[in-house]
Amino acid sequence: MSRMPVSVRSAFEAELSRAHSAAELDERWHALERAHILSQPWAWPHTRVHWVMLVLALRCRDRREAVGQVIRLAGAGVASATGRAPLGNTGRSDVGVFTPMPIPEDLSAILAAGASER
Repeated sequence: MSRMPVSVRSAFEAELSRAHSAAELDERWHALERAHILSQPWAWPHTRVHWVMLVLALRCRDRREAVGQVIRLAGAGVASATGRAPLGNTGRSDVGVFTPMPIPEDLSAILAAGASER
């Protein structure tokens, strides 16, 4: 399994940082969704972002989201390691676990640049 390229790692960490520092709940979730999209090809970062999503769901007392994140946490690393993570999926409980989604252009460019680093 390859390591997350530096450019992707930098963008991923920036989104996690934005999620931690955002004042608005919607902005926190949006940043975590973007971090999730960036993390999907790599098992540990993918698992890590689901953990952060679970923590936020628990802090918000959002039972539905928390249960969804526990389910996703159980399979995130395996899905990434086996290449079965549905690219573009935002990782939230209101989206199917295996539903691929369009990748925002800016994140697609980051992922493409990272592919050229390998």
